[in-house]
Amino acid sequence: MGLMLYFLRHGQTAYSKTGGYCGRLENDPGLTPEGLEMAQAFADTYCSLPWKAAYVSPLRRTIQTATPLCEAVGLTMNLREGLQEIGYGLWEGMHPDEINRQFHDLYTRWLTDPAWYAPPGGERGIDIYRRSSEVIDEIKYTHGDEDHILIVSHKATIRIILCGLLGIDIGRYRDRFDMPVAALSLVELTERGPLFHFIADRSHLNDYLRSLPST
Repeated sequence: MGLMLYFLRHGQTAYSKTGGYCGRLENDPGLTPEGLEMAQAFADTYCSLPWKAAYVSPLRRTIQTATPLCEAVGLTMNLREGLQEIGYGLWEGMHPDEINRQFHDLYTRWLTDPAWYAPPGGERGIDIYRRSSEVIDEIKYTHGDEDHILIVSHKATIRIILCGLLGIDIGRYRDRFDMPVAALSLVELTERGPLFHFIADRSHLNDYLRSLPST
């Protein structure tokens, strides 16, 4: 068995319900009551694994998502800036329809190739890949075979990491992976490279939580 990386997207927020862009808003929104239920459901399902460490984005919604499991098994969170969500710059807190009306050309260019174009004042996909890769490298150098590592991050960031591990153009991260709230992906790092066991699994959630809107 190789190094086991469990990538967990945070639970539901008000923005994930409506589709608004929430990268690093100043008010740093937390989870909804349903989002807190999602976090607890993950902990209840996976608390029996032999967890070695947890690496978590320092935003409120990811910390709240990681808290139930970390408290249940006695893990200290390793907060890492490199796991934060994409910075949307001027578009923070806006809905895509509103952005398309006000910034149509810029928005179209960003949608076409987000690896190399950024929202005004925001981040390119390649920048997210570089900073998040530093965290993955840290984990690989710090932990060994058979260790189970929890990584709690965000929709775009997780998809970009997965593209990098699979050798997929990171500019296609929206086209290759769906990643609803509280989705879990498991990648084993083996001598022959990354082995994907599952992507965006939500079987730890009940039917009601899986039915909720998620962007």
